[in-house]
Amino acid sequence: MKILRLAAIGVAATLALTACSTGTTEPEGGDSATGGEAATIKLWLAGSDTNDDLRAYLVDTFAAENPGSKLVIEEQPWDDLDAKLTTALPDANNTPDVVELGNTQSPTYTNVGAFLDISDMYDELGGSDLLQSFVAAGEVDGKNYTLPYYYGSRYMFLRTDVWAEAGLEMPKTLDEFSSSVVTLTQKNPRGIENFSGIFLGGQDWQAGISWIFANGGDLATKDGDQWVSTLSDPNSIKGLTQLQGIYLNASKAPADASDDSPWLYINDTDEAKSADGEVTASTSLAAATIMAPGWAHWSIGDLVTDADGKPAREWNDAKFGILVLPGNDGKPAPVFAGGSNIGISARSQHPELAKSLMRIIFSDEYQQMLGGAGLGPANQKFVSSLGDDQFATAMVESASNSKLTPAAPGWATVESTRVLEEFFSKISQGGDVTALAEEYDAKITPMLNGSAG
Repeated sequence: MKILRLAAIGVAATLALTACSTGTTEPEGGDSATGGEAATIKLWLAGSDTNDDLRAYLVDTFAAENPGSKLVIEEQPWDDLDAKLTTALPDANNTPDVVELGNTQSPTYTNVGAFLDISDMYDELGGSDLLQSFVAAGEVDGKNYTLPYYYGSRYMFLRTDVWAEAGLEMPKTLDEFSSSVVTLTQKNPRGIENFSGIFLGGQDWQAGISWIFANGGDLATKDGDQWVSTLSDPNSIKGLTQLQGIYLNASKAPADASDDSPWLYINDTDEAKSADGEVTASTSLAAATIMAPGWAHWSIGDLVTDADGKPAREWNDAKFGILVLPGNDGKPAPVFAGGSNIGISARSQHPELAKSLMRIIFSDEYQQMLGGAGLGPANQKFVSSLGDDQFATAMVESASNSKLTPAAPGWATVESTRVLEEFFSKISQGGDVTALAEEYDAKITPMLNGSAG
């Protein structure tokens, strides 16, 4: 399950959707979930995180609550979601009725009017109990167009045995954490070649922004009716300077490394073989710490063979541990929260049936089912459904102070041009922090407001 797999939309997508103006598009059709003409509606789900049990519940419950009508679920790959939404959403004859999309996609689509105004349903669907950072990602001018579907958050996975061998205790502040991973690298208690106290890729901006947030900085802010990039804000500079110290003194990750599979670096050197003796998996301990989404724990541990003869990982408390990244204020450091939002297409021909589906999705039962499937439920009243093991506890704690990327109309352009990967990579290589921040503020600000810069 790849909770943090978030797609981005380019400028062309924004232009293609401008035919739908926010708040003015009237959906076609006049069905009623309580007495209108029966119809088939379509739900697009992004990726495979919504498991078969969840899908079956939606289909069956929708049919029971809307006699004669039918719900069809179509899974869309994250990689293709941009192009498909850009083509389908403006087309009343082909649009999905209800759509899941990445939380960082939501601001761009909502700002061009792709989704129906569901402000009148906000309280009914959870209101203030919904994860508010995700609510903001689907909000335009105080109106709600998409709402949170599920979330996941990042925290630290540690080789607690290696930390102990280096004589280190668990840090309680971000300053302590940042200095501890440098000490780990310097001590390298097992003498591992190219060893990192923390493996942090130079392009992994989704992890790196935690240091900006924790020091009171931000990626951007709204000034009047314009968005402004704030990498050169003094608090952002403080966080970037601290982060650069980690890049240079604690991480041996390449400058072009992203957030792809960092868990590979904290597993032991080992290999697994299939029944016929073929090597099917191998990895090598190279770091004492990584930052990853909570679901990564399934890929961390001792290498074992499962019932089907395939390699698998089995968590070992004697070797591995977790740590919610601490801030400097006694609270968890603000980390980037991944996940998705969900909304009704503004061109849906069956808006009342779509609203019926939204009520099912935000029902108490379905919200608890999301948690049972390991997905952070949108409604925070049901976080206990995630369970009470250390991973669930860390997810809830790390999400409690989480942040999203700015809800600027052009944010998806920032992501699609990979300008942040470029910026953080240069920071990781020792570039002048202040000069780079000013340079990239000038590049990013026009993008935030809908220009390619």
